Amino acid sequence: MLRHEFRPGRLVAGTALVTAAVIYGGDAGGVWETPWFVVIPLVVGGLCLAGAVGVVTGQVRRRRGRPATEGTDPADHARTRGG
Repeated sequence: MLRHEFRPGRLVAGTALVTAAVIYGGDAGGVWETPWFVVIPLVVGGLCLAGAVGVVTGQVRRRRGRPATEGTDPADHARTRGG
């Protein structure tokens, strides 16, 4: 049984940000030379792609009748917060 539901948008965002970190890490370590403006399109494009994947995932889950996110009911939130 899964501990949490799979969220592919977060996977895409994480991959883009880790890639940016590796690029800057290689530059800082002297392995290669990276211009400062190279990572901006990677991060912005990765976050936009992650948003699009998140929207598509939400639509697919709604269409299949599964809840898009758990815990969005205010009563659920109050129960978990002790209120």
